[in-house]
Amino acid sequence: MPTLPSPVWLFDLDNTLHDASHAIFPAISANMNTYIARVLGDGTTPATREAVDAARIGYWKRYGATLLGMIRHHHVDPADFLRETHDIGALQDLVRFERGLAKLLRRLPGQKILLTNAPTAYSTGVVRQIGLQRHFAHHIAIEDMRVHGQLRPKPSKLMLRRLLRKHGLAPRRCILVEDTLVNLRHAKQLGLRTAWVTQYLRYSAPIGKAPLPKIIKRPAYVDVKVKSVLRLPARMNRLR
Repeated sequence: MPTLPSPVWLFDLDNTLHDASHAIFPAISANMNTYIARVLGDGTTPATREAVDAARIGYWKRYGATLLGMIRHHHVDPADFLRETHDIGALQDLVRFERGLAKLLRRLPGQKILLTNAPTAYSTGVVRQIGLQRHFAHHIAIEDMRVHGQLRPKPSKLMLRRLLRKHGLAPRRCILVEDTLVNLRHAKQLGLRTAWVTQYLRYSAPIGKAPLPKIIKRPAYVDVKVKSVLRLPARMNRLR
């Protein structure tokens, strides 16, 4: 019987490997509101909170990321946006995570790749705080997610296809581990296997409104639903 190739794990970062909802997301969200209010304002007076919320949710729903809407409709510089919104101070005071993550990554068979819509400087800092930097073969941040010169972060299928081609990976060999359902859905449509991590999910919108129901059924495009990534080894039979 031929040996199956080892899997390749594509790990999201925020609210997958650490609890970003605890302190990091509120800090980033406040920075983002300030930034968007300034851009949408008249040069003297910032835009109202209602206008900011409408833009954030509208662009998030339409493009999968608020940043893409800000680029397309307001011509913001993505590097400037990412730098200002992720300027949140000392990460050691903000990062909260489970113990045993390094042991988990050593235990899981196959290569691990970090695939995050966060910027490089921030995601590198968080990974160092958690102590996982040596466990990822590649670190793919939002700045790396370009197709034909345009930013295409998750859930872009174009970006995922390009990533798979670049690394010579068959979709079926890859497992995307995520907290965000739309990212998992698009990955499943390309043939990847999918694992949904739920313990840090609190809201269904990026501005901290509309709390999630306590019990959410596993969608058909999710192969495995786990509360914690630490439960992945116990569910390997569902990911083969």
